[in-house]
Amino acid sequence: MAGSEVAREALEVREAASEIASAGEIRAVLDRLAVEITDVLAESCPVLLAIMHGGVFTAVELSRRLDFPHEFDYVHASRYGKALTGGQLDWHVYPRESLRGRHVLVVDDILDKGETLAAVLEALTGIGVERVYTAVLIEKALEASRPTADFVGLTVPDAYVFGCGMDYKGFWRGLSALYAVR
Repeated sequence: MAGSEVAREALEVREAASEIASAGEIRAVLDRLAVEITDVLAESCPVLLAIMHGGVFTAVELSRRLDFPHEFDYVHASRYGKALTGGQLDWHVYPRESLRGRHVLVVDDILDKGETLAAVLEALTGIGVERVYTAVLIEKALEASRPTADFVGLTVPDAYVFGCGMDYKGFWRGLSALYAVR
């Protein structure tokens, strides 16, 4: 599919989508998450570890709200690329050895089946981090067994969602509201 055709499809999907959470609701969720994270991690000088691409949006927003010393880093592990369904995990940037002995807050945009998060947690355990916490902006309401997040912004139905770091075929990550494909 040519670039203009994909862009046209992305526009049609956005126009037909349902808004799940407004920009104001997302800001309030991020404010609440920052308070919860501060209560637990303010004294530990953690590393916020964003899972690229989508998790960086949530991680940056949280970092702006955290009024205590913390560092920022990222990993890049993906199962989706520009596809709508997940495939095999592909590591682009593995967690750095400098995380050994540190408190780490892994931040992602969404907790779906949890396969990417499980792989990141396993990698961090192998490096020898002192303590790992997890934060997600969105958690899908699923019955499946998966890792749990320590800090959860919103729980949404099992639908394909975009905005707030999540994309539709590479588009719409930067939207400040959250939408579901119809």
